[in-house]
Amino acid sequence: MSASRKLRCRVQKITNHGDGVYTLDLASEQSLPRFKAGQFLHLALDDYDPTASWPDSRVFSIASSPAKRKNLRISYSVRGKYTTRMEEELKEGRSLWIKMPYGEFIVRDSTDVFLLAGGTGITAFTAFLEKLAPGHPHKVFLAYGARNRSLLTYRNLLEEQVAKVENLKVFCFIGQGYSREESGPAIQADPGPISPEFPGCIEIGRFWSSIDDPYRTVYYVSGPPAMNRSLSNELLWRGVRQADIMIDAWE
Repeated sequence: MSASRKLRCRVQKITNHGDGVYTLDLASEQSLPRFKAGQFLHLALDDYDPTASWPDSRVFSIASSPAKRKNLRISYSVRGKYTTRMEEELKEGRSLWIKMPYGEFIVRDSTDVFLLAGGTGITAFTAFLEKLAPGHPHKVFLAYGARNRSLLTYRNLLEEQVAKVENLKVFCFIGQGYSREESGPAIQADPGPISPEFPGCIEIGRFWSSIDDPYRTVYYVSGPPAMNRSLSNELLWRGVRQADIMIDAWE
């Protein structure tokens, strides 16, 4: 695995998805170190002086493909002081610093897997999903939850992949205006490869019966801490081994 490097990047594009959720497309001044799908980077807003300490930074999953050698993509949700600074200070054309790669949250491609993503937690999986080829031999399930439909920020990628990868199945959950107790039947909001959508929180019971062998499947959970705890506890309650539950816990 590549040693981490510090790189100056330029903000190429900022996409505002609404509700304080943004995607940043970054262009590096140098070729990126090799990394694996599921790894993350540190992003610093303040300038980095190589003779001094690394400035205050935050970590974000790398959403773009490892095949891209000078371009990166991350998504973030405004949740605290640092991401508020990002929202206020970042403009297209501005420079910032990153250091990468880090992390061991790497999805195995040698077994059936179930990915559970809440909000911008989807970025831990997008590079893996993007590289799936039509003949992928193992089942890949994804449960993807967001506060509203517009925050399914990688929906286009998912629809493209579902259309060509037979072994990929996606379940979407739209949470705004619902609680777990209020969840109702699936809603067919707009026909497409990943419809219907379910109202409410991600519920394992919605898709448990779709898993060929739930006890020979590896589960990857990436989202807000409360979601990570809730879903991992439910998987344990259903009899999944702790060793088969991977949690993206850097947040």
